[in-house]
Amino acid sequence: MLIEALHDPRDEELVAFLREHLRAGEAVVQVVGTCEVAYVGRAASFADAGDLLVMLKPDGSIQVHRDRGVKPVNWQPRTDDLWVGLDQGQAVLVAERRSPEETLRVVFLEVALAQALRLRDEIGFVLRGSEAEMQRALARDPDLIEPGLTVLDRELPTEVGGIDLFARDRHGRLVVVELKRAKGTQEAVHQLARYVTSVRRFTGEDVRGVLAAPAITRPALAQLTAAGLEFVEVTALPEPEPGVDQPGLF
Repeated sequence: MLIEALHDPRDEELVAFLREHLRAGEAVVQVVGTCEVAYVGRAASFADAGDLLVMLKPDGSIQVHRDRGVKPVNWQPRTDDLWVGLDQGQAVLVAERRSPEETLRVVFLEVALAQALRLRDEIGFVLRGSEAEMQRALARDPDLIEPGLTVLDRELPTEVGGIDLFARDRHGRLVVVELKRAKGTQEAVHQLARYVTSVRRFTGEDVRGVLAAPAITRPALAQLTAAGLEFVEVTALPEPEPGVDQPGLF
């Protein structure tokens, strides 16, 4: 499980550690310490120096967590380019994504712990409840998929089937969301791509496609990336509110 751990590493040691394990692509890497975080992309955010947990997964996703709350304060569902090095003597991580264009920059000011973990993927994780319950829960709280997401309809009919969640993002772009309680597969990616193509043809608008699931297989992630679609990891759902449901708007 534990591959390597560094306590109070120097900047040069941290850079070497990150390069080794990120290049191998087999470990979940966690860094705990005082950091500065800057994000530029569809929006912009800058976090003052604070104690944070930075987590990098083998699928290329990155999450930055504070000490409270479920949601990360910054994240990327995947990365196309990852750079680790020294900038003015401090260890820096820069993660870039091409579509959409996003850059996440983390400056490690003082690190207490860096560790690399190998997690066995033998047991499939499945969210509790049915996919219909997952759909209702995420329709009530779409920020679990993406901050600023507004759900327009559920089970929106198309000629290729019903779209789980039909939404607009905070920038006004249409978003098609395909939901899976278990690990996303290539079949789920294929279905999502068909929905996106159908909505683009019908509306004439630019449409994003998002697969929301607890995990995704490597072949499915490669297919998703090649198609310009997105993956969002959803591992927990809000508690149901009795008697409250999300009405359709169409």
